[in-house]
Amino acid sequence: MQCHQQRGLGVPVLSADDIAKDLMRNDASVRKALAAILGRGTYRPDGEFDRHYVAGKIFSDSALQRRVNALVHPRVEARVEKEFLKLQRAGEKIGIMEAALIYEAGFENHLDCVVVVDALEAKRIQRVVNRDKTTSEAVRRRMRAQLPGRSKVSKADYVIRNSGSIGDLKASVQFLHTILQHIAEKK
Repeated sequence: MQCHQQRGLGVPVLSADDIAKDLMRNDASVRKALAAILGRGTYRPDGEFDRHYVAGKIFSDSALQRRVNALVHPRVEARVEKEFLKLQRAGEKIGIMEAALIYEAGFENHLDCVVVVDALEAKRIQRVVNRDKTTSEAVRRRMRAQLPGRSKVSKADYVIRNSGSIGDLKASVQFLHTILQHIAEKK
């Protein structure tokens, strides 16, 4: 699995979600532990990870969610640290970790800064419904299991508002990229 990719402005992006999915699909010890925590439906008969089954279980039972997070988050964190070290050694000045659960997992303690991309709740719900082909109620269940958006915004070092056009979003990202590049060059 390639843990990072160059996106948009040529900045390497590590996706915590992709790393977690890779671990849950391919790491034998994680697979065994997940099946023990969540039951036999965690993996289909063909061995494929059943994301919808798992989401249904953990987003309706906070104790199960805490157990799964305690299993997966430290492994994701270790992989992210390893990948950022590789990027540093390769001379990269800026790297991005994309993660919905930065604060919940304590990842913010390992980052130079946190950028929250925020939008109106109804817009966020509709985007996830469209992306994941799910229901708005399923998205709301996920959101209730996370730190509220306003709390993330208040903790963030930088906030990009994403309720306008794609052009507005690109302009905001470009502006922040310029600032972060300038800061990285001074270090």
